Amino acid sequence: MRTSVLRFAAGAAALTLLAGCSSDDSASSSDTTDSSGAFPVTISHAFGDTTIDSEPSNVVTIGFNEQDFVLALGVKPVATRGNLSYDYRQRPWAQEALGGTEIPEVGTTELNLEQIAQAGPDLILGPYSYIDEGQYGQLSEMAPTIADIGGYSNVPAATWQQEFDVIGRALGKEQEAADQTATLEQKFQTAQDNNPQFAGKSLALTFVLEDGSYMILGADDLRALFFQDLGFEIPEKTEIVSVEGLTQISPDVIVVGGQDRDQLNANPLFAQLPAVAEDRTAYIGSFDKDLPSALGYSSPLSLDYAIDGFTPMLAAAADNDPSTVVPAP
Repeated sequence: MRTSVLRFAAGAAALTLLAGCSSDDSASSSDTTDSSGAFPVTISHAFGDTTIDSEPSNVVTIGFNEQDFVLALGVKPVATRGNLSYDYRQRPWAQEALGGTEIPEVGTTELNLEQIAQAGPDLILGPYSYIDEGQYGQLSEMAPTIADIGGYSNVPAATWQQEFDVIGRALGKEQEAADQTATLEQKFQTAQDNNPQFAGKSLALTFVLEDGSYMILGADDLRALFFQDLGFEIPEKTEIVSVEGLTQISPDVIVVGGQDRDQLNANPLFAQLPAVAEDRTAYIGSFDKDLPSALGYSSPLSLDYAIDGFTPMLAAAADNDPSTVVPAP
């Protein structure tokens, strides 16, 4: 599942000199002091512990959404991982934070270690990067590196709150991250309060794959967790099913991307699903659109945007009135 999610994240949505120490050499610099009191800080991840001795100034983000978290805290990365399927440089939720800055890329599906080194990082952030241990070893020789914080071994997928906390601590901005987290959680709660019909309804976030099968995302994927935060019930695990499998699940609400309404409804089995026939389905289009990409980033910036975009569609889909037309995104 880890490999398939990596490929899907890279297709959908989506660092120089030794400048610090990782889990292997953190003890040698443990007496480093920092006037802010935020450093040194040690962060646990898939490959151990990494200690950051002082406030970083050259941050490289190597995962599929970390750039947004860093920007939310007022820091512009010196380099970042790109996105193949979406014009991410124009993503509307990040324009104010970017302020017209175009951040150099250090790879898309695959990371370019030489470009990462040339960026001169003093911190490499990849809590949602799916790097392997060999890559981690190479990166941690350049700078303190944070690898994945969830979704490996028996560790569940990290929530956006957990990722924001880790990045906030790594940047010395823990309280600022906590404050923004509380504000966004309140926005989720307000959306729930204004739409009590969301509570307890089952929802399938579904993406149509190239072979015609359907990937239904579960609580092991941060994109589905968005809908759980709005009060819906989501599957525990991500799975890939045929349209017949989707029929067996029969969710109260379907959110589907990868194809448009006409393409999907051309399949009579899909069109006959109760949630489709009764217009309890929200069609969010192809992966190059803003709204499905906002789910892919699942960041403090994009989730704020996603709540505004999804709530009207979900309100119409979950209102128990077949005559209500679900608006297009």
